[in-house]
Amino acid sequence: MKKTHIIAIVMIAVAIGAIISMVSDAATYADFNTAEQLAGKQIQVVGQLNKEKEISYQPEQDANSFSFFMVDNSGAERKVIFNGAKPQDFERSEQVVVTGSVEGGQFYADKILMKCPSKYNDGQADELTEITAESKS
Repeated sequence: MKKTHIIAIVMIAVAIGAIISMVSDAATYADFNTAEQLAGKQIQVVGQLNKEKEISYQPEQDANSFSFFMVDNSGAERKVIFNGAKPQDFERSEQVVVTGSVEGGQFYADKILMKCPSKYNDGQADELTEITAESKS
């Protein structure tokens, strides 16, 4: 075999290994009850903001501490804690997707994805907004 063939085979093997590791680390969609059973694993939970319960964000005390209550699509409710700023127009969101893990009965989110009515089309189309713990709004 030529040296270039060996290098090509090694590069292909590395690429396949990288793809497999990314797929195995990808977050899984679940509800809060399943997330509790898979405690410590990255899970994505889809649901709606419970607007009747407290949304806690006090930027003058800690600008990177935000919590709220969310009801998943199966009807289970949990407190979600996010180490980042509260997203703009969060209360207007129609649907929320949080990525993180359950610890002690609470969901600790690393990322929040909101589905909000579009401000440009009078609510006819939807707008997606993704907020991560690294992004500061």
